[in-house]
Amino acid sequence: MVLAEVLKSYSLSWSITIAAAIGLVLATSLVIARYDLAVTIGFLLSGIVLVEPAPSDVLFGLIIVVALVTGRFRFPLIPRSAIAVVAALLVVNVISMSNVLSWEAAARFFMITLYLCLFSLWIASYVSGPDKARRVVRAYLAAAVFSAAIGSLALFVPFPGHTMLTLAGERAKALFKDPNVYGPFLIPINLILIEEIFRPRVLRLRRSFKLICFIILTVGILFSYSRAAWLNFSIALIILVGVSALRRLDRKTISLVIVLLLGAFAIVGAIYLTGSLSFLKERAQLQSYDTTRFAAQNLGVSVGMSHLFGIGPGQFNVISENATFSLYIRAFAEQGLPGLFVMAGLALLTLGFAVLSVIRGRDTYGISAAALLAAWAGLLANSFVVDTVHWRHLWLVAGLIWAGAARRTNAATLEPPPEHPRPAVVRPPHGLPPPGSGNGASGGESERPPATPSEPRGVPVAARL
Repeated sequence: MVLAEVLKSYSLSWSITIAAAIGLVLATSLVIARYDLAVTIGFLLSGIVLVEPAPSDVLFGLIIVVALVTGRFRFPLIPRSAIAVVAALLVVNVISMSNVLSWEAAARFFMITLYLCLFSLWIASYVSGPDKARRVVRAYLAAAVFSAAIGSLALFVPFPGHTMLTLAGERAKALFKDPNVYGPFLIPINLILIEEIFRPRVLRLRRSFKLICFIILTVGILFSYSRAAWLNFSIALIILVGVSALRRLDRKTISLVIVLLLGAFAIVGAIYLTGSLSFLKERAQLQSYDTTRFAAQNLGVSVGMSHLFGIGPGQFNVISENATFSLYIRAFAEQGLPGLFVMAGLALLTLGFAVLSVIRGRDTYGISAAALLAAWAGLLANSFVVDTVHWRHLWLVAGLIWAGAARRTNAATLEPPPEHPRPAVVRPPHGLPPPGSGNGASGGESERPPATPSEPRGVPVAARL
């Protein structure tokens, strides 16, 4: 199916088609033989989104299929309410198809939505222990730091191929199609990294190296020149600092503020050294295309008001040359009022899970609950001005929050248990033999009474109760 979608979207030669088929067979073999390695590779490839489907999406699609077939897709590990709201989202998508204008666009859009819904549920079931959490975070961090580094360098260093990593030579986008997707992609892992600097749980890296990665990611967000990404990151940082202060106003909270100030100095230094202040001021103002953006949003509201169940998945792009520039308006236009309610329910349910995890001190197997809450809040704000329904990192953060919500043990269980102190040796008074030494009244036996038939010897009392 994936290969058929690619062939339909692009006119490929037979040689490329055969190569793609061979690659698909090899990828399937990798997933079957080395499942966890395939997951790592999938996240390492997550920064490459120049074509659809992206390489990582092809691999994750195979991983999900193999997980379903082999029983590794464990639904009992996922909160039932999360499964219910995802199912409701798919149902309203199907119901809205009664009004579609282009079945090809509807099928393609719905299949992507279906894949991302399954991806979020799979993530919630896959991250079931510290080793899985560490695997996901490390691969995501590597992909994000690499993307931020090459995207930022491409703006100022004319190395071969640098033009394809920027938008018109003005905004960094790395191997993404759009800077407005590239910038927010760097934010969730940057928030997790900030928490890891002071409360290391899943990243066994030197603090100095973490600080370098933090600066690279922060500068990458800046040079995306995405106002939505800036809004996203600002809200997320405010929430992260607020949660840290409410949790405990201690040295770590003060250190967090210092690191954020370091990030601010890095931003100021990058702007000064690259001479980007004038372009930054220009990007901070209303742009000429904002009028088009607002017009598209008004059209989306009008369509939603006139169609109870919407016009169908992917149909807004059929009736309009521009996107809705809003997750919520797209849901309203394409799935009507039921779709808006379900999407809002998914957003609020996940937000509630994240808040409860922070209150209970329950992380996602080492991934900071505060960082996930901040990331989700930033994405929800971002979604007011950008259509994020097909952002893989949106569904990734949701899945990680659900995985943490499904945990029945506190985050403290990940810490090594304290060593039991050795029992004190009680020495008998001078002249008396130690108990059980063979010199006692029982002729070498302990003075413990023998076990009765109903009380077998060697069974702890707790086990007999």
